[in-house]
Amino acid sequence: MTDPLAQLLELPGVEEAVRTARDSVAEVHRHPANRRGWPATAAEASVRAARASAVLDGGDAEIPEQGDVTDPVLAGSLRVAEALGPLLPTWERAPLQALARLHLLAAADLTDDESLGRPRSAPGVGGRLSLLAGLVAGGTKVPGPVLVAVVHGELLTLAPFGSADGVVARAAARLASIGSGLDPKGLAVPEVSFMRRADAYRAAAEGFASGEPDGVTKWILFCCEAVVAGAREATSIADAALAE
Repeated sequence: MTDPLAQLLELPGVEEAVRTARDSVAEVHRHPANRRGWPATAAEASVRAARASAVLDGGDAEIPEQGDVTDPVLAGSLRVAEALGPLLPTWERAPLQALARLHLLAAADLTDDESLGRPRSAPGVGGRLSLLAGLVAGGTKVPGPVLVAVVHGELLTLAPFGSADGVVARAAARLASIGSGLDPKGLAVPEVSFMRRADAYRAAAEGFASGEPDGVTKWILFCCEAVVAGAREATSIADAALAE
């Protein structure tokens, strides 16, 4: 059968961007601090990713030194970050179930209980989610950076739950990055790049949502650039760990 995403590799600049993204992540996995101490650096990366993702959805960036996190967006993003490792097998086997769980964690303080984990009934949402789930569960063989960009962009476009959709989309992209083998230890932090370039991030996502080849191309390239930046962030985490 024809791979439904194969044509994306023919878009201008995509193959080179994919290669650069993969190489940058592979390099940070070889960092001396990540050879044995990667659980600690991955944990720090996860927290940074959660904070940046929360900011993009209007949440706070700072985690209180004492007491509970009171900002509902940040609290949800942190809950999601903590759940990603255990959720990976579900993501690979039953992506829709994993998305429901992500939303339940992300939006627990943002919406009513009846809406948690349940996609909106808007036309096309259910069908496109099912198509996306099929891709995640083995329906495509494109390189990790492309799959990650598609998962991320499609979930931002659909806003399937009506609350915490950005946090869910970025968490799903992180799962796709780990599950596809692009970043199996979850060391890179592309979310920080998205946060620092928030206006460009939203504009690129709108381009993907348009479905036009130029918009889709720019989104994939933008996501690959964020992976490279996320690898630099991961290197800074590893350098700090090595210096301790």
